[in-house]
Amino acid sequence: MSTVASQGEIVVGLDIGTTKVCAVVGEIAEDGITILGVGSVPCRGLRKGIVSNIDWTVRSIKDAIEAAQTMAGVEIRTVYAGVAGSHIRSQASDGVAAIAGGEVARADVERVLEGARAIPVDADRQILHVLPREYIVDTQDGIRDPIGMSGVRLGAKVNLVTAATSCVQNVIRCAERCGLVVADVVLEPLASAEAVLSDDEREIGAAVVDIGGGTTDILLYIDGGIAHASVVPVGGNNITNDIAAGLRTPMAEADRLKRLFGCSLGRMVADDEEIEVPGVGGQKPRRTPRRVLSDIIEPRVEEIFAVVRKRIEDTGLLEQLSAGVVLTGGAVLLEGTTELAEEILGMPVRIGFPTGVRGITQLVHGPQYATGVGLVRYGAQAVADAHARAATPAHSMMRLTSAAAAAAKREDAPGLAKGDEPPKSSKLWEWLKAAF
Repeated sequence: MSTVASQGEIVVGLDIGTTKVCAVVGEIAEDGITILGVGSVPCRGLRKGIVSNIDWTVRSIKDAIEAAQTMAGVEIRTVYAGVAGSHIRSQASDGVAAIAGGEVARADVERVLEGARAIPVDADRQILHVLPREYIVDTQDGIRDPIGMSGVRLGAKVNLVTAATSCVQNVIRCAERCGLVVADVVLEPLASAEAVLSDDEREIGAAVVDIGGGTTDILLYIDGGIAHASVVPVGGNNITNDIAAGLRTPMAEADRLKRLFGCSLGRMVADDEEIEVPGVGGQKPRRTPRRVLSDIIEPRVEEIFAVVRKRIEDTGLLEQLSAGVVLTGGAVLLEGTTELAEEILGMPVRIGFPTGVRGITQLVHGPQYATGVGLVRYGAQAVADAHARAATPAHSMMRLTSAAAAAAKREDAPGLAKGDEPPKSSKLWEWLKAAF
């Protein structure tokens, strides 16, 4: 195997979910991201998105990483891990900073974001992301990228995503016990949005609803920025539990029936359709109308979307989601889910499939792989940002040297004695007086 992860050419997304662990390996190239390998294995070590058994989770991560390594032919050492769960919180904040030099540089943006995150946080919580909604240069608002703009005052409106420190540390500890280094911990709906949303949908307003095994994650985009993040502790496992109890069948068989014959809208099922339901404890299988199965599934799916609508209404942003809702996650593959969501949410709904990657895309084409692919895209952007930050000091030093040379030239100009002040009309002198 070739060890290329340390060179920044390989990015690995590790989606640690309630029902599965998925590792996606991508290679960064100048013209995009190529998927090299995928490893996906069942997982029983999490409950509602939170690690509940370290050993089981570690075992699943190892199996997923080994499968991805074998397929991709690379050695995986660094990963971008996803985190979710009902402990996730989102709140608005803002920051202000003076612009050094009259032109916004990357350092100014980092300072204003650092100021926005300087808010009181409970001792058992940590800030996971600082997500900019817009920047303000002097009196001009609605700016997406302020770098290079002229002004004296830079402001930012952001959304802060916080998480329980213990839950984040448990995810990191599981990865470290597998010999992995966690480059960053990423909010899973943020990663899913990276994979399934288009720029137009972000611009005119859209909601990403990721229905996983243990949680339903919500992320709202307004005017190109993230306006809200929320997690509902209900998911596909609740549907499976309902089927197991309602049809008196083992959990594994209930999950199989859900995948093969499940339907979220009872009226889409013919009355004469039947399914075979295995019994519990050696009892004989029995024939049951498929309509009975859909009558068990529909109320739970309806409840999930009702809670999603309530969460969106509470933000006051429902009317601004002109592009509608993009569904992702394994549970949205149930027949009739899109139609039921449109009825309850009252807006256009589509299923989101991962985009923006090449290679063996047929292995990550389903909505259940959106988080894994999104983590790879997030990691690729993080690598690009790191290269940009590394190049910034040299650029700043070059600007500083040029300014010093210009000042020295003015000092030696004829008609200006050493120690005399420069002319009052000098822009550099005016800036120095204003600054000091």
